[in-house]
Amino acid sequence: MPELPEVETVRRGLAPTMEGARVEKVVLARPDLRFPFPPGFSALVEGKRIVSLARRAKYLLIELEDGLTIIAHLGMSGSFRIEVQTGASETPGEFHHARSKDGKHDHVIFHLQKETGASAQVIYNDPRRFGFMHLVERAHIDLYPAFADLGPEPTGNALSADYLASRFDGKSQPLKSTLLDQKVIAGLGNIYVCEAMWRAHLSPLRAAGTLVTKTGKPKAQLVDLTQNIREVIADAIAAGGSSLRDHIQTDGTLGYFQHSFSVYDRQGHACPTPGCGGTVERIVQAGRSTFYCAACQK
Repeated sequence: MPELPEVETVRRGLAPTMEGARVEKVVLARPDLRFPFPPGFSALVEGKRIVSLARRAKYLLIELEDGLTIIAHLGMSGSFRIEVQTGASETPGEFHHARSKDGKHDHVIFHLQKETGASAQVIYNDPRRFGFMHLVERAHIDLYPAFADLGPEPTGNALSADYLASRFDGKSQPLKSTLLDQKVIAGLGNIYVCEAMWRAHLSPLRAAGTLVTKTGKPKAQLVDLTQNIREVIADAIAAGGSSLRDHIQTDGTLGYFQHSFSVYDRQGHACPTPGCGGTVERIVQAGRSTFYCAACQK
């Protein structure tokens, strides 16, 4: 599944084309993806102006002018591509940025029109069809089942050491699994949890509660971890997402942050911590691979 930085990369790539555009037509090539499309999906979206593109955790939010929001999830292989044809010039005239070159996987096509007269198509392609699109009222979006119990975003001001201390206090659960709990932090996935723990020199095996004082305050290690969570996500977004497996950005280029991973998927490599001398290990926690250095992560 794409992680939060990948989804944010997609949002930023789509925003210049989609924001402010009117949806002239929606073509559905099939009645469902992972789930059936909402009844009357095309009719409810057509004719509406796209107010903005937002993100909640790993979900893309396409906000329409009438108070409706399309909630889109990329699943394992979903992607958007943009086809633009300007009215001013036909040279080059068309920009085609395909992830899948097989048109049979083009399941949703949004035909868009800008006030300037420029037209575009935004195409959702998904070979495995694990992605989905739902339509909800924006005023009640917090009641959407996937959002109802989500914790704060790792990029927002609500994520603080004091907040994490309140969630970690008394927990004997391992730090890794606590950080992956979406009720604690929304959208923080396996890759970036491993990277943040390495940066903070914290073992994924230690109990989360050990980072909290007896009076419920965050220890210095938890303050450092909070900052590292923010920074590792910011670095990934700046780099354009990890692009693991077959994920690519909306402009057709691969992200490159995967080449900067310090421990994730680097089993057997020397730990990059200066002077450490340890080796990156792989263990399995709750069915997920964890990569860390036992020598410097305590």
